[in-house]
Amino acid sequence: MTARKILIFLASIIAVLACIALIVPKDEVNIAGIKMRYPTMQSVLRSVNIHHRTIGGETETPEMAQLRDSIEYYQTLIDEGDIRFWLPEENYFDSFWQTAENVQADGRTYRILHYGDSQIEMDHITSRLRRYMQATFGGGGPGMLPVSITTPNPNIHLGTSGEMTHLASFGDSNAVRSNSNYGPMMQSFRLEGTAALSLRTSSHKNIDTPVKTFDRVTLIFNNLGGTVSATATTTQKSDHKGIHSLSWNGDSTDRIRLRINGNTDLYALLLDCGSGIAVDNIPMRGCSGQQFTLVNEEKLTTAYKQMDVGLIILQFGGNSVPYIKTTEAIETYCRSLGRQIDHLHRCCPDAKILFVGPSDMGRRSGGQFQTYAMLPPLVDSLISTALSHNAAYWSIYHAMGGENSMADWVSQGYAGKDYIHFSQRGADLMGDRLAEAFANSYTLYTLRRRMEKGGAE
Repeated sequence: MTARKILIFLASIIAVLACIALIVPKDEVNIAGIKMRYPTMQSVLRSVNIHHRTIGGETETPEMAQLRDSIEYYQTLIDEGDIRFWLPEENYFDSFWQTAENVQADGRTYRILHYGDSQIEMDHITSRLRRYMQATFGGGGPGMLPVSITTPNPNIHLGTSGEMTHLASFGDSNAVRSNSNYGPMMQSFRLEGTAALSLRTSSHKNIDTPVKTFDRVTLIFNNLGGTVSATATTTQKSDHKGIHSLSWNGDSTDRIRLRINGNTDLYALLLDCGSGIAVDNIPMRGCSGQQFTLVNEEKLTTAYKQMDVGLIILQFGGNSVPYIKTTEAIETYCRSLGRQIDHLHRCCPDAKILFVGPSDMGRRSGGQFQTYAMLPPLVDSLISTALSHNAAYWSIYHAMGGENSMADWVSQGYAGKDYIHFSQRGADLMGDRLAEAFANSYTLYTLRRRMEKGGAE
């Protein structure tokens, strides 16, 4: 067949498709109980041969037209796909991606803080996001940890000796409530004397290799008065009140001993490797996401400045779903979450904020699973709340299939029989979907940058 005949054939097919698009309704067509959709006229016309596109009166090159098609494809994924983001403004994550691309060259460790309830314990979901970010932008190490483990952490073994008082803004443990002095992990440990820490990373085969070693240790603390000294490879001291950090750099290792002396609130240990991205898992069991405003704004701002935070992820809502029975309860809860987001914006103004909403969940009744009645409207309200407070939103509820999808996840072994918590397999799958959403966002960012440069790599 000649090129001319091929062109005529293709043009005829496009014409027929366009005519069908004109007469078929835009909404679904129900034929014998089967719902069918047909592309709109605009979608059909977009498929016209890319060689005939023009920009400013000039014919667009095939390469540029292909680039534009790729941009449209990824924009659709971002705006409409099951793992889409809801964004308060177009290209919301651009400044994060721009910085992330340069952190290795700049010798920085750019942090993502992933706060959440029990759904993220055991590094669930966070580990898969960390895997993507560090494979793309570099970095390593277990990340941020409390100086004493209060919930299981698969990445490290930490032993602590010495008298310390646990201060926390959440949970029903023996933690003491503390005059807003909790630090970036929403908890701290008050030391009046001496404590010793012995830490090594896990060698388990399921732990990602970059997490198993570190070459930099940073201690973040609030000096309550006097001298605070800490000894790792060397001894360092702080003689001034307030929030400070002490750091040790060295060869890559999988273990360290740390001795601390003084009158201080110990906020966190940062164990990082090389420059790149650190993704910190910060589980807050039983938390509804309303604890951030309990932390003193000035102290939290100062602590964040020690850490170079680029993105804060808030994954909450699941603990509140079973107890929300009315529209008024949804409104009250969302107003409180809006205050939390505003508080974090003030404390860390350069960081983007992503709210990750609850999964599908419910209970069995009459032998059948049924999503909690107020969960769908709660998700809608959470999306509106996040956007109105300049935060992005990602929906586990939509990513797993929406209403009544939890029953399928349980039957396939992706969630537990409580119809609330993911299994390890389910958490890994959901973490991969969140990572894929970020990968789509970054790909779109790189494609738009190439378009701005005329297609150059």
